[in-house]
Amino acid sequence: MLFISPPFGNYITLSNTIPIRGSFTLKERPGKWSQIIKTLKYIPHLNGWVNKIGLRNPGIDYAVKTYKNGQIISIAIMNQCEIKPLVNKIPDDMDIELNVSCPNTSKHMVNEGLKVFLNKKRTWCIIKLPPINYQDDFDRYYNEGFRQFHLSNTLPTKYGGLSGPSLKPYTKRNIQYIKKFYPGCTIIAGGGIRSMKDVEEYRKSGADHFSVSSLCFNPIAFLKFYTEFSNPF
Repeated sequence: MLFISPPFGNYITLSNTIPIRGSFTLKERPGKWSQIIKTLKYIPHLNGWVNKIGLRNPGIDYAVKTYKNGQIISIAIMNQCEIKPLVNKIPDDMDIELNVSCPNTSKHMVNEGLKVFLNKKRTWCIIKLPPINYQDDFDRYYNEGFRQFHLSNTLPTKYGGLSGPSLKPYTKRNIQYIKKFYPGCTIIAGGGIRSMKDVEEYRKSGADHFSVSSLCFNPIAFLKFYTEFSNPF
């Protein structure tokens, strides 16, 4: 399966894909478009896009109101006290991704006490991991019952969160680590996918599914990839 990660998952819906919308916080965080204009840029020597959008979004009430079957809603929790109201607002059968690792905000994402989001009505209850420094928390996620993981979020840099090919070595290494030591996990691999060659590299590392985002900055390249992914033979 191909997942369309934020921000493009908010806008792109295609057959045989799953859009991930968000990330959404408990309360509205205004200023998304001004932050995009100010901070989104391509850094040639890093071969990727960076941003400091900082989880600007219209809030979880908007996400719930506009949710459609077949989508996944990405949730970012800013404070521990937000967990209970989020659980109360989010329908039990809404598929979600818990973003525990956004590098584009000054606040550390809440990454404890998350098992309350797990239930049998959800097809997807994913943890989106950072590319680095997640191992200390992974035991807890696994022991709490999480088995779906998205590798990986953007890489922290002085310019902001970096997406693109620079993530590939981190993602491949982390896939191999999880598959070796934590059986039964489903892995969504993302970061730097530009062609079916990248998909095969991740597949050989142990990935079950794949995600794209910054590839969508180039609509022609994205549509070419989508066609090849949808018709592999």
